[in-house]
Amino acid sequence: MSFFKKFFKNVIHDRDSEDDTIKVKGKPKPKYYGTVAPYPNFNASSDASVLQAAINSKDVEEDVIISVLAKRSNEQRQKIKVVYEASAGKRLDKALKSALRSDLEDVTLALIMAPAHFDAYLLRKATKGLGTNEDVLVEVLATRSNQQIVEIKKVFKEEYGKELEDIIKDETSGDFTTALLALLKANKAESTDVDNDLARRDAETLFEAGENTSGVNVSAFIDVLTTRSGPQLKKTFQQYACVSDVTLPKALDMELRGDIEDCLIDIVKCAWNTPAFFAEKLHLAMNRHGTCEKTLIRVMVSRSEVDLKRILEEYRAMYDVSLQEDILKETKGHYRDILLGLCGPH
Repeated sequence: MSFFKKFFKNVIHDRDSEDDTIKVKGKPKPKYYGTVAPYPNFNASSDASVLQAAINSKDVEEDVIISVLAKRSNEQRQKIKVVYEASAGKRLDKALKSALRSDLEDVTLALIMAPAHFDAYLLRKATKGLGTNEDVLVEVLATRSNQQIVEIKKVFKEEYGKELEDIIKDETSGDFTTALLALLKANKAESTDVDNDLARRDAETLFEAGENTSGVNVSAFIDVLTTRSGPQLKKTFQQYACVSDVTLPKALDMELRGDIEDCLIDIVKCAWNTPAFFAEKLHLAMNRHGTCEKTLIRVMVSRSEVDLKRILEEYRAMYDVSLQEDILKETKGHYRDILLGLCGPH
């Protein structure tokens, strides 16, 4: 928790003053912070032919496969996949599995999944087998939009034949289950407008639910943290400092334990600064005993067309080294090359 105190108080800078829109034909449009953009002069048939030749070569041409998949948007990869499978008569994922190995295989397979399918896959992997990966469950559900969660649930049912809510109920327990199910309702406010009065009331509610009672009213924390927008929660955290001697993350550390504590603190981190939340994930993946390839692949692929450019900025600000430098140090070969490719030009 000492790291999170630094994260919350010293490293994260307020983005309220930033204008995240640009004018396109006189209308505001969100700025693009992805590192992978649609490839100009895209030709799905040409790319499919190049991939087929690289895969079928006597010596598989990994560099060619990387140059195509890491430099095309996900929408373009889906079109390549359709053309490839029509011309080759074989599924692209099966072709890549037979041609590639280990981490490079894993990242290429992730890249050719549509976002909702990749998220559904992540959630199934996190809930299947021995033990549940709670961090992945929270990461996915706390950082996707309402519409994305609706789509994930639809795909999950189609792919795995079960309702995601039922899997969550079976594989988790207690307050943690309640929090995940609340996120799965996909009813979080998404407006960028901030209600100061609501922030003050929510701060008082959270104080009463935690520090000012003999027992913690976890449902109050869950209700506020899973239904308010990011900007609204940021204002609530600021208001909390007016009614308490400690920050909200410290209060959560004092009052809660186990999966529910980690879950709610991650929601707080995401609300305050999502790119910094992912920068921390990537740093920990490469700075513990052994590199966690699954985390690297999950974050790099899922954020490459969302906010990876900002994650790169936060990574350097937080750790005084670039993400690319750490990737060069901790990974190798074609796997290293495709991760660097996802970081964009540098």
